Amino acid sequence: MECEHLQQNLKICNCTYDPCPRKGNCCLCLHYHRRMGELPACYFTETEEATYNRSISYFVSRRKR
Repeated sequence: MECEHLQQNLKICNCTYDPCPRKGNCCLCLHYHRRMGELPACYFTETEEATYNRSISYFVSRRKR
């Protein structure tokens, strides 16, 4: 699926998993992580994203502090 905003999205995408085929294609990224029971990198801070823990429970635990 082509994304007409791919180049714009890549400028703001904080995903550090470079071989990801969905990087910058937000629609595909959201659907993929939703199927996996996760959230995409853009929900996390730079430090949190670097852990590659994209679980919803990790996201919630980091917000409870």
